[in-house]
Amino acid sequence: MMSIGPIPEPTPETAPFWQGAAEGELLIQRCVRCGSFYFYPRPFCPKCNSDEVEWKPVSGRARLASYIINYRPSPEFESKDPQIIALVTLEEGPRLCTNIVGVEPEPDNLPLGMELQVAFEPRGDQFLPVFKPVRI
Repeated sequence: MMSIGPIPEPTPETAPFWQGAAEGELLIQRCVRCGSFYFYPRPFCPKCNSDEVEWKPVSGRARLASYIINYRPSPEFESKDPQIIALVTLEEGPRLCTNIVGVEPEPDNLPLGMELQVAFEPRGDQFLPVFKPVRI
């Protein structure tokens, strides 16, 4: 199913992230010097300021840190369905702003700390990382 909304436009700094997403892999940057993973993409480590950074695949596992249920999406989204806009903490440490899919948008369905797994939804010619609850 194609996700409805604006199509991401890769920049030179974010191109590896979007290429990984197109291949079904969540890539984030890691500092070679101190070993820290970080997100959002930038050419230096926010912890030690080293410019020795690389793109690495990560597990795609995360936990729900915070969320809102948006009942009034902007016109670009062409949908009246509520969206779950979330902050998730990756197993590797960094936090990402994303959407939660595959669950009804009700607070009882979204306990903080809930285990999540990345999925990729097509949006135009890009693939958007979203997160789904892990079902045990």
